[in-house]
Amino acid sequence: MDVPGSLSTALRRGTLEFCVLALLEQEEQYGVELVRRLGAERTLTTSEGTLYPMLARLRRLGWLETTWRESTSGPPRRYYSLTPQGRAALRHFREEWSAFRDTVDRIVGTRAA
Repeated sequence: MDVPGSLSTALRRGTLEFCVLALLEQEEQYGVELVRRLGAERTLTTSEGTLYPMLARLRRLGWLETTWRESTSGPPRRYYSLTPQGRAALRHFREEWSAFRDTVDRIVGTRAA
């Protein structure tokens, strides 16, 4: 078993989940726009093959809800927004990141005591 690869995959997935939740915290987003916005970030390797299954997973967890809206330029579109559980998960992500950052700063001495 490749432990660094497993950790790397988990970290990438957690980072992407955080980015999706943080983006959706601001406003509902059309699914294709989510792919475009996150795929445009050079630090994230996002494609429809990775993002749409993640959106489905977050919906199954109860963190996202979807609504379908009519579109004047085509078929109905699926919009995603956070549920109360999704907002709680995002708060948890932020707290964990802050605790992790504090630990790293303490270990490497980058933060004043």
